[in-house]
Amino acid sequence: MSHSRRIGVITAAAALLLTATACSGLGRSTVGMLTFRGNDSPVFLSYSNTPVVGCHKIALPKGATHVENNTLVDIILYPTLDCRKVAGADGIYVATTLSDVTAPVALPWRSFSVVH
Repeated sequence: MSHSRRIGVITAAAALLLTATACSGLGRSTVGMLTFRGNDSPVFLSYSNTPVVGCHKIALPKGATHVENNTLVDIILYPTLDCRKVAGADGIYVATTLSDVTAPVALPWRSFSVVH
């Protein structure tokens, strides 16, 4: 194997390793906007560049009843502040570029997590 070919192989392997490392990093965030609104409220709350790990509280005093997921990732909404599933109120899956509204008798959403 020639010297220049060996350097090319090593460079390609290093680039592949860096790419794989960047894709699996814990510092990743969502791309796009999540928008929440409370029941009959004119106030919207938007999140962008949300980390993909962990539970995120929805900072509306009475929780959210409307969501628009204009990100490139799916999310799960929870009626609890800590992304826990409770009896009769499991998480609601909202795929990318979709929206959802709670049923009139349902609890509002208080937190969300990102599917990754």
